[in-house]
Amino acid sequence: MDAKRLFIVANRLPVTISETKGVNPCSGGLVSAINSYLLHAKESSGQSFNEIYWAGVPGCSTNIWDNFSGQVKHSDFELIPVFANNKDYDGYYNGFANSVLWPLFHYFPSYAEYDAEHFQQYQLVNEQFATALAKQVRPHDVIWIHDYHLMPLAKLLRKACPQLTIGFFLHIPFPSFEIFRLLPRSWQQELLEGLLGADLIGFHTIDYATHFLQSMQMVLGLDSEHHVIRYQDRLVKIDVFPISIDYKYFQDAYDTEVISRKRLALKEQFAGKKLLFSIDRLDYTKGVYTRLLAFEQFLRQHPVHHNKVHMIVVVVPSRDNIVKYAERKRMIDETISRINSQLGNIHWQPVIYQYTSLEFEDMMALYTTADVAVVTPLRDGMNLIAKEFVASRKDGQGVLILSEMAGAARELTGALTINPNDFGEMADKIGLALEMDAAEQRQRLERMQERLRAYDVSTWAEDFLTQLKVIKQKQQSFQIQFLDGYTRKLLLESYQATKKRLLLLDYDGTLVPFSSKPSEAKPSEALLQVIKELCDEKKNEVVIISGRNRAFLEKWFGSFHIGLIVEHGAMARSVTGEWTSQLANDNEWKTVIQHIMEQYVKRCAHTFTEMKDFSVVWHYRNAIPQQAKLRAAELLTELHEYTRHLDLQVLLGNKIVEVRKHGVNKGAAIQHLLHDCNYDFILAAGDDNTDEDMFRALNNVKNCYTIKIGAAASFATYNLSSPYMMVALLQNLNHFKSQPIIL
Repeated sequence: MDAKRLFIVANRLPVTISETKGVNPCSGGLVSAINSYLLHAKESSGQSFNEIYWAGVPGCSTNIWDNFSGQVKHSDFELIPVFANNKDYDGYYNGFANSVLWPLFHYFPSYAEYDAEHFQQYQLVNEQFATALAKQVRPHDVIWIHDYHLMPLAKLLRKACPQLTIGFFLHIPFPSFEIFRLLPRSWQQELLEGLLGADLIGFHTIDYATHFLQSMQMVLGLDSEHHVIRYQDRLVKIDVFPISIDYKYFQDAYDTEVISRKRLALKEQFAGKKLLFSIDRLDYTKGVYTRLLAFEQFLRQHPVHHNKVHMIVVVVPSRDNIVKYAERKRMIDETISRINSQLGNIHWQPVIYQYTSLEFEDMMALYTTADVAVVTPLRDGMNLIAKEFVASRKDGQGVLILSEMAGAARELTGALTINPNDFGEMADKIGLALEMDAAEQRQRLERMQERLRAYDVSTWAEDFLTQLKVIKQKQQSFQIQFLDGYTRKLLLESYQATKKRLLLLDYDGTLVPFSSKPSEAKPSEALLQVIKELCDEKKNEVVIISGRNRAFLEKWFGSFHIGLIVEHGAMARSVTGEWTSQLANDNEWKTVIQHIMEQYVKRCAHTFTEMKDFSVVWHYRNAIPQQAKLRAAELLTELHEYTRHLDLQVLLGNKIVEVRKHGVNKGAAIQHLLHDCNYDFILAAGDDNTDEDMFRALNNVKNCYTIKIGAAASFATYNLSSPYMMVALLQNLNHFKSQPIIL
């Protein structure tokens, strides 16, 4: 990546500005993550960027910003303010982002408040971000967009400056399609198309990435291959990057004088008592209320622990101007009051509660004093509190109780995991944690600390930016470059000068145009004539490699001295006429797949299924486009679900959905040809996704010309616009095999 300028884009700037307090730095997971990455990059001399900018809303008016502009400096990056009026920002932030996307993506659909004006304001503020950035960016800059507030932004920036390198990272869960589809359909499309403006889209866990890909299939009809989507002649990579923390920072903090002193004070204050500890923002997703109910159940079931255990609950104020948040605070306050009044006494308060933010030193003192950290969100993208607690325990003591609904549960396998809705299980795990011996605590912590040490926040940022560079490089080989006159002349000259040639030709869409009925896509007399002449040339080996079945290709080309590879590589015929296959003709799975597809034939007029020897295909070329697109997406989802544990692959082709045995593709089919023979000239042509495997297999082969038919980006080296031009090129080959080339 040649770029030396990086733009971090988030909802807010990493500073706050007010007339009374002036300019103050912000805290938060993203700010800490970026600062840690930059510090590590400088110390290791691995800094990839000379200039770094941070764009976001400043949280103040333009007048206040101007008044304090002289003080708005940051040691690591320049700040780019994005201004929005209070009404628009409220609709964008409190309205759509936090009253629709937040509850929906965290599986609280009943909390979502659908308001068309809020969605318009959400789009408007994203457009204001795009306008502010467009004034600053250059074509080779790198843009890293963060979180659900800015899902449309990548598309807007791509439109303004197509050459930008854009990454997007989602810090919250991406929900299953059954939840995502609750959004109005036009909103679904806008959000997904917005994200597809990025080159790399990152998530915390494989579950979130899988949900996103399923929504892409269902809403936009886009399939993926190895988590790469082909969209508008670009490759978009979907990948997993579990955000982490500065592990060393938390480990080293354990021994600092201030934290040691505060820890000692806490130990003296609670001498002889066991401490459970939790800290969360005020949010209905964090599970504070259910955590309190589980603790209450534990105390009622185990009176022996009365007067011997405290739960310290810290709730950090957040968004309490939103109704659902204010309601949650009232529930928490009332529950704590009830537990303390019913189960506590004048000498013992079961729950110690603070509704406030904590300074870092106070939080670390609690992390390193508590016997048990209780982190039980009902749903959470990652949850860095759990990672901070684990990293802070340099003493090797302490137990983590962690919700399986948090992204962190994927990594912190030494925790006691619970279902946050199961009060009985949580109560049992509290008892288990309090009784766990020191040796087991140390063993569990060491396993989790090893993971955090290996993949800290700097590694997370480096990993993301590295993969962004990789996909950008891959895009360079996925392009449109039409075969011009000069290149055609070089191809023909190369053909003339060589002695052992291989011609690999797809059929439908490459040698003949598509037909509404596949049986009517017959080869013309001119095509049959040129193929026969090329086959008769002793220096040539001609192979038609197609998704067609054996019967069709044999009917038209069987009498030629030609190789035939049918059903994308499931079966092959050598030039001598001998057929071979490595696959068993198993009809059982095909019958089931055909039955599934027939249901979609009934639901979508003018579609039909085709049963081949080694695959089953649903054709929808003749159907109403919008209806067919919807049904194809639904069929893809159902087939993926059915074939999940079978040795089958589901493919979206050119107006078809096909199911075949796993590992069957054109790239694999031609490997033995490339291995056994030393060709000095290769020409390969195809038109759709199934041909990309062949093009990739030929990428590094010398004197090889790969041609994509149609104006779409491809791993092929060149494009031709139609089958007619491809046939004309074959006629050129035959005509100029022994004559001077004049174009």
